[in-house]
Amino acid sequence: MIDIPKIYDPKEAERHHYARWEERGYFAPEINANPEAPVFTIVIPPPNVTGSLHMGHALQHTMMDVLTRHKRMCGYRTLWLPGTDHASISTQLMVTRQLKKEGLSRHDLGRDKFVERAWQWKREHAGQIMRQIRREGASVDWSRERFTMDEELSRAVYEAFVRLYDEGLIYRGNRIVNWCPNDQTVLSDLEVLRDPQKGKLYYLRYPFKDRDGAITVATTRPETMLGDTAVAVNPNDERYAEVIGRKLILPLLNREIPIVADEFVESEFGSGAVKVTPAHDPNDYEMGLRHNLEQVTVIDQFARMTEAAGAEFAGLDRYQARDLVIEKFESLGLLEKVIDYEFSISKCERCKTVLEPLISTQWFCRMDQLRDLALRKLRQEGKPRFVPQVPYEKVYSDWLENLRDWTISRQLWWGHQIPAWYTKDGDVIVARSVEEAKAKAGTGELKQDEDVLDTWFSSALWPFSTLGWPDETEDLKTFYPTSVLITARDIIFLWVSRMVMTGLKFIGKEPFDDVYVTGTVLDKHGQRMSKTKGNGIDPLEVFDKYGVDATRLTLASVGSTDTRWNEKQVESYRNFANKIWNAARFCLLNSEGAEAVEHAFAGGPANFPLHDRWILSRLNKTASEVNAQLDTYDFHGAVQSLYHFFWDDFCDWYIELSKATITAENDSPERNIARARLISILEQSLRLLHPFMPYLTEELWQRLPVNHSQFLPRVYANAQPTIMLAAYPQCDEALVDERAETEMQAVIDLISRVRNIRSEMNIKPGDRIELLIAAKSDLQSVFAASSDQIARLTRAAQVSIDGQVEMPKTSARAVLAGGAEVAVPLEGLIDFAQERARLSREKDKLQKESDKLESQLANPDFVARAPSDKVAELRARIADIAQRTVALDQVLEALR
Repeated sequence: MIDIPKIYDPKEAERHHYARWEERGYFAPEINANPEAPVFTIVIPPPNVTGSLHMGHALQHTMMDVLTRHKRMCGYRTLWLPGTDHASISTQLMVTRQLKKEGLSRHDLGRDKFVERAWQWKREHAGQIMRQIRREGASVDWSRERFTMDEELSRAVYEAFVRLYDEGLIYRGNRIVNWCPNDQTVLSDLEVLRDPQKGKLYYLRYPFKDRDGAITVATTRPETMLGDTAVAVNPNDERYAEVIGRKLILPLLNREIPIVADEFVESEFGSGAVKVTPAHDPNDYEMGLRHNLEQVTVIDQFARMTEAAGAEFAGLDRYQARDLVIEKFESLGLLEKVIDYEFSISKCERCKTVLEPLISTQWFCRMDQLRDLALRKLRQEGKPRFVPQVPYEKVYSDWLENLRDWTISRQLWWGHQIPAWYTKDGDVIVARSVEEAKAKAGTGELKQDEDVLDTWFSSALWPFSTLGWPDETEDLKTFYPTSVLITARDIIFLWVSRMVMTGLKFIGKEPFDDVYVTGTVLDKHGQRMSKTKGNGIDPLEVFDKYGVDATRLTLASVGSTDTRWNEKQVESYRNFANKIWNAARFCLLNSEGAEAVEHAFAGGPANFPLHDRWILSRLNKTASEVNAQLDTYDFHGAVQSLYHFFWDDFCDWYIELSKATITAENDSPERNIARARLISILEQSLRLLHPFMPYLTEELWQRLPVNHSQFLPRVYANAQPTIMLAAYPQCDEALVDERAETEMQAVIDLISRVRNIRSEMNIKPGDRIELLIAAKSDLQSVFAASSDQIARLTRAAQVSIDGQVEMPKTSARAVLAGGAEVAVPLEGLIDFAQERARLSREKDKLQKESDKLESQLANPDFVARAPSDKVAELRARIADIAQRTVALDQVLEALR
């Protein structure tokens, strides 16, 4: 007898198996000895080196691991490549905070020493998220772990920058940018939060220079009027047709400004006239370029007013300046009105500071050529393929069509320093290294640009920089393009689109075939989880409480739909894990003699008992379903298929139907074969479950009394046996037996109905009953062949099967599919009124179901759209209900 603990300890399995898998190199593609094997590649979306595992990571990593383990078991050379992102702003913030506790600033240290501290911080903290990824059971190839600032990846970043610069796609210039006064850096449009808020709309009057009267402009930011260089109106607005070209006097500064006509102006907004501040509003900036307007900067990088704002305002905070502007306009009688107004305000996504649009010298990447590459690939070849296609393909293409140039420089010290150097004369030298720059410049007197690149610039190269680009490495040739990207919808713009553009630009191929967009795990109230709300769930705590496997099943069930976190769901999958353990424990405790059977299902299914033919059919159908579901990223469907097969088919029915033979006291060939078949179905079930539940399945599979090596494909022949390298079960069509499934369903239906009768009539568990079954000849033979199992599972002392058996009046009856009927004589036990009420309820329930189905079929739209087999299925069900109803009426009549 095999020794197996009564209770499953997930922590013990998690500790033991992962270390063994990693040490033996099972995660590396080289474990597959066939260099011609099909390839499956995923690169992990690199988590920030500053971070720790959150539920979004756990969700994506679970799905990636399910796919990777499935493909590995199917004989693919699988590479799931891990790594972390240097996260410029976040890491610099963390190190700055650390210095602050020591009474220092980054400027006290200087750039080189600060960067040293940042590397030290990275070394101390990067390990945390890597340990957490191991805890998830993620089968990533740690030998290929990457970091975005590794030497080789940095070389790729500089190569990409130089190539783009040489082609004129990267340039340096003055543009209006999103400036964070707190972080002291520029942000791209995608790093900006647009928060709706309630505020004020101020109506300010600007007097004409050479005539009486004034024009009224409406603004939410009156402090910026100090930088106005025009007022604009729509050329088609008849109210202002006569004043276009006239001059106004800008109040407070007495500067002359023109009235210009521009179609950008919406006549319906405010008064129809708008103030134009080219240095402090992106739209005004563009308008200023069109009309050759001066750019007057009145707010600086610290969000304080400049000298150009006037002596009274210089040095004031922008909000203090706002109050003073309004006060002065009011005293001059130029404040027409102030109204409540709701509008969106731009904030830094990290520190939530209100941003300031400023004109600044920055590095930019032209996006038109790169955008066209991505749009052409999508429109001509449908790549990448988004799953779900709706709405994400349109979201992606709409954004690409409206793409503006990307601000790629950041005013930080931690990150990839821009590979541009300046000579004493101000010439710009862009090169891959300082040595190359000196050679190009013909001088050693160079100063490197102090800015670093946007973190997303290096992330955009991740699918190929991690594989050795710009060198033509074997990894790059073998594993690029990758197979699928699994990601969240909020970085389709920031990351997905940029990887597609750079992949097409530098490699000539899209970086992945498919993009699977996961749903979001929300809190129990339907809110997004976040640190600021304090409503996040720590996956490590869930692992500790319920086990990794149960948590993985819960997360895989999320699929592509937003889902509220429900701990009861994790608890139910923990119960499922316990069910698997208990079922396997029963099989193992009753496995003596099984190993003596060389082939559990030798001889062909025609000679097998019904329950064996049925479970083989259900197993193979489930294998077919799950393989198809995983190939189409239907994670939720795959979990449901596996759950119902193992719990319903295997545990609730197959084990119970086989139990008498398996637990027989006397050794016999029949008992050994039944035990071997039970172990065989269990073994294949564990392989089906493994991608979702790696720890539990390995723990049990290793205990099975089987020759484990026989289940490993030839490509893994040199490896020590492990379930993660065992062949994933495929459907054998020869073992799919629809007749066996129909016949077994009739037996299950009968047993279930009799159990219901026992329950409803309060028959004591120990009381043996008599069963009378009336059935047509084909079902008679089915029930007769299974009569021993029927008797045991319904606790019947006697089972009588006949075509037209006379049912005693004092019987509880049930009508079965196919017109069969079962009766349990209840002489001396039955309450006739109670029995009539029960049958009437059943009849009412069937009538309601029939009415609902009839109404569906009466709808011509439904019949026209629904598949023909679905319509036929509904009609067959209505006919079956009618048959059952007739039989119920007869039973009710007999009980009157």
